[in-house]
Amino acid sequence: MGVVEEITLRHTVIKDYEFRRIVIPNSIISEDTLINSSIKDERIRKHIDIGIAYDADLELAERIIREEIQRHPNHIDVRSAKEKESGEPSVSVKVISLGDFSVVLRAFVWTRDFDTSVELERDVLRSIKLAFDERGIEIPFPYRTIVFKDKGREGSVEPKG
Repeated sequence: MGVVEEITLRHTVIKDYEFRRIVIPNSIISEDTLINSSIKDERIRKHIDIGIAYDADLELAERIIREEIQRHPNHIDVRSAKEKESGEPSVSVKVISLGDFSVVLRAFVWTRDFDTSVELERDVLRSIKLAFDERGIEIPFPYRTIVFKDKGREGSVEPKG
């Protein structure tokens, strides 16, 4: 991922975000899918996914996510006058999956460009985590239950503890 610096008949040079130059033969570029995030649009939409515990207050979590994003200076409110008048939120937060360990929420956020969206995401993930901690909303982590069976056989492994 980076910015295209040069295109020649044989290769394309991309400067990545660590300022390294990546030289890609054009034969590879013509056979692969490219995502161009540097074409200038007035704005882009960023998806920010956050998992919460199944027993967490879903509406509170959605509200916290929405508030933290709206507070960020890189957030762009793209609502029409009619949507603002009707009270539509400027950040949409939806449940996108019921995972093995969490309910996954996705915030749909508008910002100026790709670089700005990365900065916004880093900042709001931190502020959302802190707000969740303050209000008792758990961000779960995967766990495993291990069952040891002992059928009285020789050589069976006994759990220590």
